[in-house]
Amino acid sequence: MYNPRHYMSLSIGSRLGPYEILAPIGAGGMGEVFRARDTNLGRDVAIKVLPDLFARDTARMARFGREAKLLASLNHTSIASIYGLETSDDTRALVMELAEGPTLADRIAQGPIPVEEALRIAKQMADALEYAHEHGIIHRDLKPANVKVAADDTVKILDFGLAKAMETDLSAADIANSPTLSHMATQAGVLLGTAAYMSPEQAKAKPVDRRADIWAFGCVLYEMLTGKMAFCGETVTDALAAVLKNEPDWSQLPAATPPHVRVLLGRCLQKDVRRRLQAMGDARIALDEVLSGAPTPGVAVPLRRRVIPWALGLLAVAIAGFAGWILKPAPEPPPTEPVRFQIALPEQQMTLAPTGAFALSPDGRQLAFAASGSDGVQRIWVRALGSLEARPLPGSESPLFPPFFWSPDSRFIAFDAGGKLKKIPVSGGPAETICDLSGRAPGGSWNRDGVIIFGTNTGGLMQVSAAGGLASPLTTLDPSRRETTHAFPSFLPDGRHFIYLRRSSTPENTGVYVGSLDAKPEEQLSKPLVETQSGSVYVPSVDADSGQLLIVRDGTLLAQPFDARRLELAGDAVTLAEGLGTFFNFAFFSASTNGVLVYRAGGGSSQQLSWYDRQGKALGTAGEPANLFFTVDLSPDGTHAAVSRIDALDQNRFVWLLDFSRGTSTRFTFGSASAVDAVWSPDGSRIIFASGPDGAYNLFQKLVSGARDEELLLKSPEGKLPTSWSRDGRFLLYTTVGTKAKNDLWVLPLEGDKKPFPFLRTDFNEDNGRFSPDARWIAYVSDESGHREIYVRPFSPDSNGTASGAGGKWLISNAGGTNPRWRGDGRELYYIAPDGKLMAVEVTTNPVFRVGVPKVLFQAPPLVSYLSFSQWDVTADGKRFLLPAPTAQSAQVPFTVVLNWQAGLKK
Repeated sequence: MYNPRHYMSLSIGSRLGPYEILAPIGAGGMGEVFRARDTNLGRDVAIKVLPDLFARDTARMARFGREAKLLASLNHTSIASIYGLETSDDTRALVMELAEGPTLADRIAQGPIPVEEALRIAKQMADALEYAHEHGIIHRDLKPANVKVAADDTVKILDFGLAKAMETDLSAADIANSPTLSHMATQAGVLLGTAAYMSPEQAKAKPVDRRADIWAFGCVLYEMLTGKMAFCGETVTDALAAVLKNEPDWSQLPAATPPHVRVLLGRCLQKDVRRRLQAMGDARIALDEVLSGAPTPGVAVPLRRRVIPWALGLLAVAIAGFAGWILKPAPEPPPTEPVRFQIALPEQQMTLAPTGAFALSPDGRQLAFAASGSDGVQRIWVRALGSLEARPLPGSESPLFPPFFWSPDSRFIAFDAGGKLKKIPVSGGPAETICDLSGRAPGGSWNRDGVIIFGTNTGGLMQVSAAGGLASPLTTLDPSRRETTHAFPSFLPDGRHFIYLRRSSTPENTGVYVGSLDAKPEEQLSKPLVETQSGSVYVPSVDADSGQLLIVRDGTLLAQPFDARRLELAGDAVTLAEGLGTFFNFAFFSASTNGVLVYRAGGGSSQQLSWYDRQGKALGTAGEPANLFFTVDLSPDGTHAAVSRIDALDQNRFVWLLDFSRGTSTRFTFGSASAVDAVWSPDGSRIIFASGPDGAYNLFQKLVSGARDEELLLKSPEGKLPTSWSRDGRFLLYTTVGTKAKNDLWVLPLEGDKKPFPFLRTDFNEDNGRFSPDARWIAYVSDESGHREIYVRPFSPDSNGTASGAGGKWLISNAGGTNPRWRGDGRELYYIAPDGKLMAVEVTTNPVFRVGVPKVLFQAPPLVSYLSFSQWDVTADGKRFLLPAPTAQSAQVPFTVVLNWQAGLKK
C-alpha cells in the first residue's frame, strides 16, 4: 500500500517526453493531474502523474501497463480517452484526453440539477457505461467527481477502469484495496466521499461486476436530481452502513421526476444484486423514452377509461389512510449531534497561502482556500466537501490573499487581485473586475440585492454594485477614537444592516459594530456590539430574527445569541473551539448559513526569513519565525536588517533589528501603535518608519543605537509609508494613502525647510518608490495600464529642492510586477512578477537610459503583499536575496469541519 502524499511532481514549463507541462488541474487519490501541450501533435492533454511508491512497484506497473492498453482501446465520445504512458527517470505518468469544464460534483454543489438536464447527462453516462461493459471493462469508482460536464452539457467520464488497474492484486476487490479509499484514507473527508457510491457487494468485500457500476449510476442520478447523496453518514463506517441497511429518502426527489425515472432509480439501487437492473442498456432505453416523450406503458387512452372506477376507489382508500396518518401524533425525531472531521492538504501538492485565507460557501457545500500548487503560484482552490479533489480556479492568481468572500448563491468568489476587486465563477471562467482598490481589501460581504461591501486597510468600509462600478464610502474612521481601519463586514439577514470590525490603536476601542446601508458614513452606529480583535460572522437559526454571532477572543471561538431584528445580543456565549489560528485580524473560521462550520487550529500562518542565491537555492535562515513579515530592509553594509513583523500572539506590528553576525533579533519600536516600513539612513545610524498612534500613519525617526526615543518627522491627515532614503541623505521617498482614492509618491527633503512635495500625483495608484543608488532615478509601481507594472522616471531636484516625475518614463516589467529593488551599482533592477517569480532586468543610464529584457531568476516563496509593503531585499552585489518563506508546520495545518454545530448549543 502506498502513501498518497508522495508523488513525483512536475513543475510548470518542464517536459515529459513530447509533453510540456502548462498548469495544474487537480490532485486526488490516484495522482496529480496537469494540463500539458503535446508538442508533436499540437494539442492539449491531461497528464496524470502516478504516485511515487506505486510507480516504483515494477510488478504493479507491468500490470497497470496491460490494463492501460485495454482501456486505451475504448473509443466513445463520453469516455475520456487514454493516449499512452510516459516514463522519465522516476516519473510515471498517464497521458489522457483533456476534458474541459467542471466536474459533475462541482455542478451538484450549486444545487439540484433540473430534471430534464439531469436526465440528458444521465443518458450519456448510461450510454458510455453500456459501451464499456460490452467491452468487458467496469469503472468501479463512478461518482460525480469522475464526470466532467462541458458548457453544452456533453459528458466525459474520467478514470475509467483505473480503480482495477491500480489494485494491489487483480483479485482484490475489497475496501482495503480500493485505490481511492485506501490511498486517500489519511485525508479526512475523502474516504467518506467514495464510500457513498459503493455497492453493497463492494462494501462486503465481495467480487464485483458491471452491476456495481449500475448501483453507482443510480447514486449519481439520485444526487443530480436531489442535490444530496443517496447514502451518507458522519463517518466512513456510517456511510457503508447506510449503503448496506438504509433506503434513499425518496421524498427528496422533485415532484417533476417522471415515474419511469423513479422506477429506474429503484431498480438501480436494489441491494440484492440479483434483483438489481442487470444491464446499462436498459437504463439508456428508459431514459431515452422519457426524454423523447414516449407514453408510459399502461396509460393509453382505452386502458385509462377501463381503470377509472378502480383508480377512484383506490384514491378513496388512500385519502382515508392519509387522514389517519396525518392525525396520528408525529414520533419524536431522533436527537442530532454535531459531527467533526478534518480535511488535510496533500503534502508536496499544494501549500496554503501565508494569510491562511479560506471561506466556506453559503450553502455549506464547497470550501475555497488560497494556496500555491506545485508551480508555486498562489490561486484560489475549491474543494466540494463531498469530493475527493481540490481544483484551482484559473484566473484567480494573486500573491495577495486577505480573506475573500462568496456570492449569496455560492456561484462566485470575490477576491483582492492587487489593486482590483474581482469576482470569478466557481464553475470556471474568466475573472471580472468589480472595482479599483486603493489599498488592500480585508474581508467583504455580498447581499442578495447585488450590493458588495468590503473593508480597506487605509480607511472605512466601501460599497459597490456586484455588477461593477465605482466604489463609494460606507463608513469613515473616527480620529477621536484613534481608529486605523474598518474591516471584515458581514451582512445580516435583512441585507441592509451588517456587522464589521472597527480597529483602533487603542485596544479598548477595537470591536465589532453594527452598520447600515441606509446611514451616512458619519452617522453609522457607534455603539460596540462586542469587544474583540477579530472579525465576526452572523449565522441565522431557524427563526429568521435570531441566530448566533460567532466571535473569537484569544484564540477561542464563541457563539453568542443575537437578535437580528433588534440588533442586540440575546444571551450568553458558548465555546465552540479553542486554539484557533489567526492572521492579523482574520481568525481562521468560516460558517455557512445551513449549519456547517470550518476552522483551522494552531498558531496561524508562520514565516521564516531565508537567504537565496540567484538560482533560488536556499542558503540559510535569519532570525526567528514570525506570524508575518511586512517589510524587510537591509542595512547599507548588509550586516543588519530592519523588519516589520507581526507575531502570532500580538495584533500589532513592530520593527525589529536583526544582527546577522550574532544571530540576534532586537525589538526596535515600542508602545501600543503599529510600526511598519522601516528604511535605513545611508550611514546606517538612523531608521525612519511609519506609525499610527493618532490614527493615520505618520513618519518617525529613531537612532539605531536606541539612545533616544523616536521623534516625529512628518504629520499630516493622510497615511504615509516610507519606501526609500536617497544615498546622499537629502531626500526621503514615501507613499501617501488614506484620505484620497489613489496612492501617490511624495518626497520629504531632510535638509532646509523640510517641506514635502509630490513627485507623482495622478489618477492612478503609484507606490513602492525606490531611489537609484545615484539618486537620479526612481523606480516605482503604477496601475495606469490596468494592472501593476514597474516604471522608472528621472529624479532631478531643482534649486528649490523640489522635483516632479516629468521628463519621461520607462516600462521595466513585462506582464506585471511589484516591489522593485536596485542593485548597489544601479545596473540591475529586480522585482516580483504576478506569478511570484523573482525577475532581473539589466539597466544602463549612460549616455541614455536603456532597459534590457526581464529574466527569471527563480520562483520566490509565496509573498503576501502586492501593494505598499516590501517584504524582501537584495544585497548590494545582487547575489543574495532575503525573503520570507512559509514554515512547513503552518502550511499544512488541516481544516476541521463541523456539521450541525448548532445542535451542540442546546446542551
